[in-house]
Amino acid sequence: MASTSGTESTETPISSLSSKEAEKPQIEPLRLPTIEEIRGQDIWNNCAVRSVVSGVLGGGLGFFMGLFFGALDNPLTNPLVQEEMTAKQQFIYTAKQMGKRSISSAKTFALMGLIFSAAECVVEKARAKHDMTNTVVAGCATGGSLSAKAKHVERHFASFPLFSAILWEAR
Repeated sequence: MASTSGTESTETPISSLSSKEAEKPQIEPLRLPTIEEIRGQDIWNNCAVRSVVSGVLGGGLGFFMGLFFGALDNPLTNPLVQEEMTAKQQFIYTAKQMGKRSISSAKTFALMGLIFSAAECVVEKARAKHDMTNTVVAGCATGGSLSAKAKHVERHFASFPLFSAILWEAR
């Protein structure tokens, strides 16, 4: 009987050790970036590359948004105009309006993306910090430059940084 209790006492600590080791999370070894990853980061850290890519993507987004909203915007709501135009004429008129709206939106969004990303990148490089201040300053620059011809510049000058700050906090 004494030998039976002795084996039980030796088995208990071994099983408890293995369960404690199983509970520990495995630590993964550090992996150094490859040369291709370093080159990719160097290219993306260039402000000109970042600005051009943002401008192109912004133009694409603006084009599709212009198509969508141009299709929804129906200036043919006047019943007299609808009765005078055939279905083919209405379709051609709506397609032309969608095209004009999409080109206009593409230009605006491309310019917005280019200015915002360029301003944010330049401010970030100058300050050597990545925080919300860079985003707010870039928003001020973007809002001010896009509304330079408008009457109420201060509205855009204040609304863009506010929108940028909200997006920063939403991350």
